Amino acid sequence: MNQMFTKTYGRLFTQNTHVFHELFVELRRYYSGGSVSLTEVFSDFWSGVVERVFSLVNPQYQFSDDYLECVSKHAEQLQPFGDLPRKLRVQVSRAFIAARALSQGLAFGRDIVNTATKLTADSECVRGLMRQWYCPLCRGLPFLRPCHSLCLNVMKGCLANQAELDTEWNNFIDALYLVSEKLEGPFNFELAADSISVKVSEAIMHMQENSVSISSKVFQGCGNPRPAPARSKRSPSEPGGNRKPFRTYTPEEKPTTAAGTNLDRLVTELKERLRPMRGFWVSLPHTICNDERMAADVTNEDRCWNGQTRGRYLPEVTGNGLASQINNPEVEVDIARPDVRTKQLIMDLKVVTNKLKHAERGQDMNFIDSEEGSGSGGGDHGERYSDDWPGYGPQSPPYSKPPRNPVSNPVKPPRGRERNGSKWSRNNGHGRVRSSASLHTFSLVPLLSLQFAITVAPLWR
Repeated sequence: MNQMFTKTYGRLFTQNTHVFHELFVELRRYYSGGSVSLTEVFSDFWSGVVERVFSLVNPQYQFSDDYLECVSKHAEQLQPFGDLPRKLRVQVSRAFIAARALSQGLAFGRDIVNTATKLTADSECVRGLMRQWYCPLCRGLPFLRPCHSLCLNVMKGCLANQAELDTEWNNFIDALYLVSEKLEGPFNFELAADSISVKVSEAIMHMQENSVSISSKVFQGCGNPRPAPARSKRSPSEPGGNRKPFRTYTPEEKPTTAAGTNLDRLVTELKERLRPMRGFWVSLPHTICNDERMAADVTNEDRCWNGQTRGRYLPEVTGNGLASQINNPEVEVDIARPDVRTKQLIMDLKVVTNKLKHAERGQDMNFIDSEEGSGSGGGDHGERYSDDWPGYGPQSPPYSKPPRNPVSNPVKPPRGRERNGSKWSRNNGHGRVRSSASLHTFSLVPLLSLQFAITVAPLWR
């Protein structure tokens, strides 16, 4: 954008780069987890732009800071940039809300796995593990592996509390997948970034084309400004005199990451890896027992350790979850006392899943009550996605846009001309959800986290 605007507007842009710099600083702060209102960020940005463009389209006048303050204060009623500021805010907000939610969701998933795999094993679980893995040594059968069904019963008893995460975990994975789909389509992050320079340029040209009518309205409302001293006209050779058309990247030119892949391909790869993660917790016993180092193959039912001797394991394999372990023959589980830490993880999953569902609709829960009841999307629940992202029409939901009422828009309070600090409190309180306090590590941790780490971990680096 810096290169494009420098070529197009020359010194007019380079002298005012701090306005754009502040916009991107706030966007980066938002994505990093800061408590930032995207609606206010764009409101401040356009206020800064309108003040500078108004001065440029009226070079015959001198404007004081107070006068320009009056111009920006009435910008929402005047709409000097047309509907472009709203469109840009909607496009960028939706993309940033979804991208931040996805990033935080992946970090949260990592924390959930790290915490759940470090839950302390109780004495009954340890006894079951000893019986299946070490009792053959005492019987002089050191190379006899446990029967597959015996291993499943022991693991289902040991991991009964983790299996209780399954329902909310699946909802969490589904929510991550839906947000990823939106980032591939109507909330595309790279298209949102490209749209900033294009929409800003279109907005400036719109104000230039309508400068006479806009200026007359401003003069009526803010008073007549003082004439400026005579100045020479801009030289035709000055940079920015011959404006060059804007263009966005072609797919081949899109910026890539250090791994050599652009964001679109990263999201596509993430979607492919998310689906297999459904049912992760209830499949853990099978993942462990299917390892030939942990248990005998199912085809060797008569040549394995059944808990007593070499032979077939006769008891049935129990179901998944805490309640199903009431009849587990290998591990005695107190189904009346669910693990408190697991219950907390379930609650955490529900909270994050809810945030992801709001992000999938373009809403930021952190601001949903404070900004027109709609989050940082800014009251655009009914916006048609195809209006914002050409080419994604089939994905657009039914649309019934409410009429806009400029009169009802509240007048923006005066802004300070200089800002020494941020107008919002800066903290990372809305960053990823922290895991529970450090717990004792059980010896099965590497086994339990292996499947998840292999599947998703490369995306977190």
